[in-house]
Amino acid sequence: MELMARDIERVPRGNLRVPLVDFARVWVAAERRADELGAAGHVDWYLTGVQVTCRWLACSTTVFDYPGGPVRQLAHAPISRTQQLAHEELIAAETLAAEVRLIKGWPARPGYVEGVMATLEWAWRRSGRPPIEVD
Repeated sequence: MELMARDIERVPRGNLRVPLVDFARVWVAAERRADELGAAGHVDWYLTGVQVTCRWLACSTTVFDYPGGPVRQLAHAPISRTQQLAHEELIAAETLAAEVRLIKGWPARPGYVEGVMATLEWAWRRSGRPPIEVD
């Protein structure tokens, strides 16, 4: 997914507790790395967790290329999968759901919940460091 300046400008400021520029760097890096891995036929579930969480926090849309043509959908919450726009109360609830899922695990996607949690801890709770290293 190629991010444009307008994608970054549309991020609701209340959804982040870190500077927008820092969030943008992480989101862009996550998208680029995921695209590179996908092109090579690989999946990194931790990175996918970061990517999905960034998209949701940013209230972005994702385009899916179906045989009948492209379909644009609102980004879904990383754990509950709701397609409601991210806002403060929903982010807080999703963070709690991620903590519960972290305890229970998600064997089909090893590392996914950890990526989600690391992103929420950093971007929402302003705790720790960014979930991925950025150049």
